[in-house]
Amino acid sequence: MKLLIMFALCATLLSAETGVDKSVESLQESSASVEDVVVVKDLSGMSSDDVRKRANIQEKSKRDSKWEDLSPTPLKCDWVKTKSGEWFKGKIEGLFNGKLEFDSQEIGLYSFDFDDVEEIKSYQILTLNVENIATFPGIMRLKNERVVIIQGENSYEFLKKDVVSFAPDSKRERNYWSAKATASVDARRGNANQLDFSAKVNLKRRDAKSRLTLDYLGRLATKDRVETANDHRINQKYDRYLTRHFFWTPLFSEFYTDKYKNILKQLSAGMGVGYTLIESKKTTLSLSGGPAFIYTIYHTVVKNSALSTFSPAFDISVKYETALNKTVDITYNYKLTYTDDNAGLYKHHMLVTLENELTSWLDVDITGVWDYILYPQEESNGIRPQESDFQILIGFGVEF
Repeated sequence: MKLLIMFALCATLLSAETGVDKSVESLQESSASVEDVVVVKDLSGMSSDDVRKRANIQEKSKRDSKWEDLSPTPLKCDWVKTKSGEWFKGKIEGLFNGKLEFDSQEIGLYSFDFDDVEEIKSYQILTLNVENIATFPGIMRLKNERVVIIQGENSYEFLKKDVVSFAPDSKRERNYWSAKATASVDARRGNANQLDFSAKVNLKRRDAKSRLTLDYLGRLATKDRVETANDHRINQKYDRYLTRHFFWTPLFSEFYTDKYKNILKQLSAGMGVGYTLIESKKTTLSLSGGPAFIYTIYHTVVKNSALSTFSPAFDISVKYETALNKTVDITYNYKLTYTDDNAGLYKHHMLVTLENELTSWLDVDITGVWDYILYPQEESNGIRPQESDFQILIGFGVEF
């Protein structure tokens, strides 16, 4: 088992370091690695306001006088038009996985399907990531299937289908982050006094070329003032986009503690690659995986057993999201880990969440959690924890 895992470790490390940069006729050929991705900068020396004026002048020179062709001029805000003909005024937060995140005073933070967006007029300087070419910071104009990035003295034109992602080219770090926190409390009094509290937090940092996610899931429970549950899990994953569908993960990690599964501390970390299998208007499905290691310290162990273990491992992750309708989404996250017998041989962590949108920033979430380990470590008294642990969490989720 260890030989197989170590072989997978070497094979994945070699494959993750291989990258191919394609070239286009309008750009100078480059053999840079993914880490040295080409960035076509604006070298004109013009200010952001001058570039905006230039974009508006170009637009006016092409505009005809028909009423149906008139459109708003970006002044201190971005504009987005959907295929239904409606214009929305606000701030573009970014495009990721085919979803355009847009913040407006009228509708709040909203996610448009990129396929449903017909026009974009940005006031902000956006950094556009074009598949297999380069990244381009500038003022963005989108109309139908044509995308133009306007810089000081140059402009670049692409097809909408070749755009992988884009995000504000902002110096404010806050603009790259988004978050959602969900909490649930169950309190009972009477024949039995019971208090259950659980929390789930998701943090994301996204720009045109990468995505960082930090997830926390924790639970505390007491019955008649006696603790019955105490577990916490923190996951981290950093992805770098190579193409629209292919990405690699320089680092993923997890910290886990569960008093009633005899795990004092458990740290796992690794690297891998991933691919988006489905990316449609309503559904996305991605698969990723790679070699890792697991280091575990137990609360207690039987006599002559080691209090800690260090083992190689191989992780596989599945992420699935689909929209049932305009207000209800389902997300499915599954992480499977193969390791050696000392660390349990096989374990998985699975979450299924039904998100019910009440407002643009408030949801009611119902989450099912299933944690499983094939061979839990026996405690010093000879008791072996159960293999499976189930939770149902119902609470309010706030996005910000």
